[in-house]
Formats: sequence, structure tokens, C-alpha cells
Amino acid sequence: MENIVRHRYWWFSISLLIIVPGAIFLAIYGLRPGIDFSGGSLWDIRFLERSREQLNTEDIAGVFAQQGFDGALVQFSGEGSAGQAVPAALVRTKAATPDQQQQVIQALQQKYGKVERAEVQSVGETVSAESTRSAVIAVIGACVAILIYLTLAFRRAPHPIRYGVCALLAMLHDVLVVLGVAAILGHFIGLEVDALFLTALLTVISFSVHDTIVVFDRIRENLIARRSGETFEDVVNHSIVQTLPRSINTQLTSFFTLAALLLFGGGSIQHFVLILLIGLISGTYSSIFNAAQLLVVWENHEWQRWFGRGEVPAAA
Repeated sequence: MENIVRHRYWWFSISLLIIVPGAIFLAIYGLRPGIDFSGGSLWDIRFLERSREQLNTEDIAGVFAQQGFDGALVQFSGEGSAGQAVPAALVRTKAATPDQQQQVIQALQQKYGKVERAEVQSVGETVSAESTRSAVIAVIGACVAILIYLTLAFRRAPHPIRYGVCALLAMLHDVLVVLGVAAILGHFIGLEVDALFLTALLTVISFSVHDTIVVFDRIRENLIARRSGETFEDVVNHSIVQTLPRSINTQLTSFFTLAALLLFGGGSIQHFVLILLIGLISGTYSSIFNAAQLLVVWENHEWQRWFGRGEVPAAA
């Protein structure tokens, strides 16, 4: 049986190699905020001389980009006029002055004929600050709920709070990976952090914790049936080997679906799907190679050696 746990410091090193570049970009450049976090404009545009079939979101976003509004988010909506459906689009961009609005409308009219600007709403800093605060509260609330739930769920196992803390540390690993990748992609390809990104991040958290619970539950079962002379490290390693095929096979189904969406889905969801895909891979890795390994580190008090506080006790 392959001893995965024995190489735990290699797994930790790989995680650091992945996290550190993203953390550097995060510290230097930060995240590129979208309209939900930085404020901006919401355009309501109606195309009077085009049918819905003659329009697509990427072409409309391209017109906005030519006028200096990169990363415009376009979503179609139906509006009625004189008993007939008039194609309409809601477009989210950075803040636009009246002159810029007029320039964009003129560019749209050159491409699509008569275009009517029904309304342009401003999203101010108050909404932006509230969205940011809500995002932070949502993540912190999820962490507290997960810690409480796992501590109660594993209350019959030795040191149940360790399971909750280690699951949170693995989850933090995935959050840092996602944020680091977002900072890198924001710098090079203009990926913006918006409400959809927050949705992806919270989904990644659920991916990570779900797979971690599967591994921890097998550890708890094997501890109950623990043989004489079997160390905690042996139990954890045996549990990982048992759950490894299930974890990989389960996540592969989601991986193939997300990969198909990334390759063949619309441009408006590509960044969202990309973040989910990266988080899925990171979550699978952290559940197998980080979360359970941290339990062993804690059980063996190996942190004492890290800080030079004496000899590490023998494994239980």
C-alpha cells in the first residue's frame, strides 16, 4: 500500500509553490473589481431594427470595448413595443459620463441601425461598499458554520475540533489558490471580481469541504476498528487510499462538465466556469493531500519541531 502520508511535506511544498505566486500578485496588483464592487453603469438598450437572432452578446460587448469599456457584461431581455417584441439588452460597464454614453450609442447605431437608450443607471460607492461587506460576511459566516458542524459531526472521534480546523485550513488553501489565480488573470487578461466570482468562490468552498468530510469520515470509521499497534498515521494513510478512487472519480464527473462549458459555453460565463474548474482541482488536491495530512501533523505535535520547542512525541 502506497504511503501517501509519509510524503506529507512534499504535498505541503507543492501547495506553497502554487499559492506563493498568486499571493505575490495579490499583494502587488490586488484583485480587479467588477461593477458589483467598484460601482459603474447599467445600460438598458433597445435594438429597433434588429431581431433577437441577429444579435449576440459578444459582438455588443466588442462595440463597448472599442469605446473604452472593456469587460462589459451583456444580457438580453425582452421588451414589448406596439405589440411586438423589441430586442433589448442590459449592459453592465464601468461608470460612463454623458459624452461617453452618446459615443457608445452612436457606435451601436453604426453597427445595428436605430438604437434606443432607454436608461443608464449609476451604481455608486454605497452599493459597492455594501457588496464588499456582504461578501466578506458571507465567507466568514460559512467558515464558522463549517467549523461548528464538523466539530459536532465528529464529536465521538478523539479531538473533534481538529477535524473542523483542518477542514478550514484546507478550505483556506483553496480560497488562496482561487484568489491568487484571479489576481494573476486579472493582471494579464482582465478577469474581474464580481458577484458571479463570489458565487464561484462559495461553490469552491462547498466542493472542498464535501470531499474533505468524505476522507475524515473514513478516518473516523477506521479509528473505531483500529488494530493493536496501528499508528494514527497508518490509519489516516489507509483511509486516504480507500477514498482516493471515489474522490477522483466523483470530481472527474464535475471536471468533464465544467471543461465542456469552458470550451463550448458562452463567453459571458467562461470566467465563472474557469474559477470553478480551478477550485475543483484545488479542492480535490487539498482534501486528499492537505486536510488529512494536517491531522497527522497535529496528532504527532510536529509543530513543536517547526518552532524549535523540543522533541516531537512518538506517533500514537
